[in-house]
Amino acid sequence: MTDRAVLGVRASATFWTVWVGQFVSIVGSGLTLFGIPIWLFVETGSITQLATLMLVMAVARTVASPVVGTLVDRWDRRFAMMLSDAGAAAGTLMIVALLAFGALEVWHLYPTLAINAFFNAFQFPAYHSAMTLLVPKDQLGKAAGLAELSESAQRVVAPLVAGALLTWVDLWAVVLADVATFLVALGTLAVVRFPAPPASEESDAAKGSIWSEAKYGFAYLVARPGLRALVILIAAIVLLMSFVNVLLFPLVLEFATEAELGLTMAVAALALLVGSAVMSAWGGPDRKVYGTLGFTVVLALGTVVTGLRPSLFVVALGMTFVLFPVPIVNGCSHAIFQTKVAPAVQGRVFAIRRMAAEGMGPIAFLLAGPLAERLFEPWLADGGALAGTVGDVLGTGPGRGVGLIFVLLGIATLAVVAAGFAYPPLRNVDVEVPDAIPDEQVPAP
Repeated sequence: MTDRAVLGVRASATFWTVWVGQFVSIVGSGLTLFGIPIWLFVETGSITQLATLMLVMAVARTVASPVVGTLVDRWDRRFAMMLSDAGAAAGTLMIVALLAFGALEVWHLYPTLAINAFFNAFQFPAYHSAMTLLVPKDQLGKAAGLAELSESAQRVVAPLVAGALLTWVDLWAVVLADVATFLVALGTLAVVRFPAPPASEESDAAKGSIWSEAKYGFAYLVARPGLRALVILIAAIVLLMSFVNVLLFPLVLEFATEAELGLTMAVAALALLVGSAVMSAWGGPDRKVYGTLGFTVVLALGTVVTGLRPSLFVVALGMTFVLFPVPIVNGCSHAIFQTKVAPAVQGRVFAIRRMAAEGMGPIAFLLAGPLAERLFEPWLADGGALAGTVGDVLGTGPGRGVGLIFVLLGIATLAVVAAGFAYPPLRNVDVEVPDAIPDEQVPAP
């Protein structure tokens, strides 16, 4: 394979081919992930139903993760990525078919998006463990930034396009566009081949039944407290930010239209592109854990700002500070796992990392609706229990209880960062856990 330098990242031509296909597919998936929840909330007006839909998708990914990680390590990772794209496309096509016959009901979204989420569970461990085989070690931080660039572009393009299609066409246009992008991803994967992970002591020790191999991923992390603590840190952050994901739509839609929400989020999501560009060019600090912890502080402060006022400008400003650090936080943590975990077991470890994070989401999805509708919203309604205290700062009326939740989420995130920094195995994970790949890893032909 010939190494190429694009956007400052030196990597194999195979990596760039795969990255382009996944970029298109991830952006397209964002249309469905953004458009369907908006359609559901507009149709039902229920935060609880919105949270339940997100819960179903998160549970499907979480339940699948242990076995998925083992299969990714057993299979060619290119095949695992192709299966992910094809299976997710099949779930989306079910929605297209129901729309075509005028038969789509709200309850149909739960099983079809569960199928979509199940197959998407293959994508994360396969894609990120494949990077270790295609990108030199000193470029992994930058490659992680490029992977985050795909997610960032999704957050910019999807709100604009999905909001416009929902307003001017209908839901069928959103999901059909998503299907088209899956075909692009499958086409790019069909024309490349991945090298196999090199043999190692870990690969020999991990061999056995599917269940024993899945358990080996847990044992691998248990034996390395710094990596285990990093998984817990990421899970805690995801738990808190899952509340943000559920409650952002209700927060804004209490005082703005769907189109205004889409435009505001697209503007704020430009910060994701900036953060991804920074990570791609910089690669993160030498002590990657400092990048994870330090930029999470910025995210926490942005969460507080988002809840302060029922204003599109304030929400856009706060979400800008929430979204800018996300590619750097994720890129730094991905680079730690890619460098410190043996390539032959990275599929399992990345799947466990994803499972821990996804497992936190359902907690937020179950609690967000009842907390907002039964406690915080009544507390900050006109004449509510907190109207004369907290209400003097945040305001009162529809959406202000959700605003208070945002403020509390930001404060809780700061506490999580402080706890992580105070734990030495996590703070020193870059230097205490030995690297599992050589300094000059050149992708094999």
